Amino acid sequence: MFFKKQSPQRAVFFLFLVFLGGFFILVQPGKAAEAGKQAAVGTKGIISSAHPLATQAGLKVLEEGGNAFDAAVTVAAVLNVVEPMNSGMGGYGTILIYAAEEKRTRFLDSSGKIPAAVNSDVFRPSYPHYIKNRTGAKAVSTPGNVNAWWALSEKYGKLPWAVLFERASELAEAGFRVSRELSMTIKRAFPVFNEYGRSIYGKNGHPLEHGDILIQKDLAFSLRKLAEMGPKVFYAGSLGEAVDKAMKKYGGFLSLTDLNADRAEWWDPIRISFQGYDVVTASPPSTAFPSLIRLGLMSRFDGRALGHNSADYLHFFIEATKHAFWCRLAYAGDPEVKPPPLEKLLSENYWSETVKKFNKNKALTFFPPGIGSGDHKHTTHFVTADRWGNIVSATQTLGNSFGCRIMVEGTGIWLNNSLSYCTFEPKGNPMDAFPGRRKLSGDCPTIIFKDGKPWAALGTPGGHTIGQTVPQMVMNLITFGMDIQEALSAPRVSFVEPDLIFVEYGIPNEVIEELKKRGHKIRRTRGLTNAHGLTIVYDDNGKPAAFKGAADPRGGGLAAGF
Repeated sequence: MFFKKQSPQRAVFFLFLVFLGGFFILVQPGKAAEAGKQAAVGTKGIISSAHPLATQAGLKVLEEGGNAFDAAVTVAAVLNVVEPMNSGMGGYGTILIYAAEEKRTRFLDSSGKIPAAVNSDVFRPSYPHYIKNRTGAKAVSTPGNVNAWWALSEKYGKLPWAVLFERASELAEAGFRVSRELSMTIKRAFPVFNEYGRSIYGKNGHPLEHGDILIQKDLAFSLRKLAEMGPKVFYAGSLGEAVDKAMKKYGGFLSLTDLNADRAEWWDPIRISFQGYDVVTASPPSTAFPSLIRLGLMSRFDGRALGHNSADYLHFFIEATKHAFWCRLAYAGDPEVKPPPLEKLLSENYWSETVKKFNKNKALTFFPPGIGSGDHKHTTHFVTADRWGNIVSATQTLGNSFGCRIMVEGTGIWLNNSLSYCTFEPKGNPMDAFPGRRKLSGDCPTIIFKDGKPWAALGTPGGHTIGQTVPQMVMNLITFGMDIQEALSAPRVSFVEPDLIFVEYGIPNEVIEELKKRGHKIRRTRGLTNAHGLTIVYDDNGKPAAFKGAADPRGGGLAAGF
């Protein structure tokens, strides 16, 4: 059995990420490492996230005796403040963990369920204003992040819940300097913010600029309420009531009843063996399984002999990634309604039979199984690990940047636009917006096991590219023997439906020309995703002895250890 639901705990196009002028600094204890050249190191723990303030806050939790699960909650809460366009209380996500004491890997689904009152016809072309409906209040789905943070803390955390939100509430209250990236994102979204959102993210009627101080006093109040009262304040208390009021005001389907019904759900993950390593990721209702299909198909080739990012290697990977993308469109589904046939899709026989159809000298035409795709556009990923060997690899999002662009009045909370990334044609397809069903998320947090112990953890934002980027990083680590920083930094490619191949500028021109000769339609690009990852070295007694962490040079994040 590939996945099993466990008892819940209390508690239409690809958009790649481009960070203009961005850089990052990886630190070792006491000194900065040269950007893009070295991984961060530590002996007692490691953290990598998309913002230095979040990484530093999580590291402080580890230094004060907290574990990877405590640090993960703190990192998530701080990202809510300093990277508000990409995640937060009003969002959802996918979390993969390794609990060292239990020697167990688990998937925590915080994607939530589609509101019970949803009428999916409002998102189809036959309905007036259907485009607006896909991006606004009607696209808001049940936020699951808060219940997931609670589930992590309650089940596995060491520190008191309230402590985990101190740094986030301080930063929201005092403010922080707006980065160039954040200012650009605010500027693009500002015209469609609701009036309350503009009052916080603007000054004299204009969006905040690079270098301005963003102060979020209402968000600080909400975080303190959450710290004091736990998730009930969001799902059944004053914050939930404020969400319900906003949805009624703006015509959304989400209600307090939906919030009351939300649960963070624990599932067993799925895994395959790849070149002697076990690669583990989230099971359905996540749609991470195509990443394992890609690895399985590539396991039928000798990657080292083909050569890293050679024309032959990339050609076969592109063919593999197109097929896996087809599988996602054809088979994704709620495991309690129509589960994907993973016994078949993750079998060596299926991989062997499939690659026989690949033509070494010619790109195959992609024919979708009758439907299009929708994916998260703006997302964040972070990883944490501690001295006891616990690991968290988490992807969280609001969907679009700032979600539906509605901030709940009096709370400082942005709401997601999750339903925008369902697939609406044809009606009733596996990824349609079915009222009351689980939202299918394409996030792909991954943990790799070596000799039975967790060796690496990684993941990335990037929507359509997530399940394509992760296998490339895994192969960089395993097939080509790169360290974690090299694996994240190496140039990438991505298939974009219906027939484009996005290729980063680091791929040599002669490789590009050869791929074109084989029929691939190439488009050069920069900044495919913004990954974070870590690796662990063990001593002779099987205890964690050293950590390495990496933040993607494509973003402005930070990896740090102690």
